[in-house]
Amino acid sequence: MIGIDHLYIAVSDLARSEAFYDKAFAVLGFRKNRFQINNEPHVQYYNRHFGYVLRPARTQHVHDAYAPGLHHFCFRVETAAEVERLARQLEACGIKASSPETYPDYAPDYVATFFTDPDGIRLEITNYRMERRERHDSWNDLPGSPSNNCNHSDGS
Repeated sequence: MIGIDHLYIAVSDLARSEAFYDKAFAVLGFRKNRFQINNEPHVQYYNRHFGYVLRPARTQHVHDAYAPGLHHFCFRVETAAEVERLARQLEACGIKASSPETYPDYAPDYVATFFTDPDGIRLEITNYRMERRERHDSWNDLPGSPSNNCNHSDGS
């Protein structure tokens, strides 16, 4: 496993969401394309690492971050200063973003801003903090190495 390839978000109003994400993802440096699957329009925003795809919802529900499913999606940038810069740029584009803060309950160097898409999906931008860097750099030395077999309780 080397990363997230893509994420699909079903949206209640594709045009409204596209207008929001056009602004948000321009700030975040994403590119955009469109395609269809089964005659349904899709809008993909992508960078070198993954794609974030909008597709029309088939039913209408208010997003509840505390119901089963997606709670929020967090983007990572290199530094806390970038979090602050991006929060200002989102605001300048008309997207209400929280003031960047340090969240010591999460980690001593955790800095984040939060904003919400038109369907209520919470989005976050945080910095690449020390714990994540150490995890990346020391992966082979960490306890609890992943197992490559399955333990089946049914004997299979």
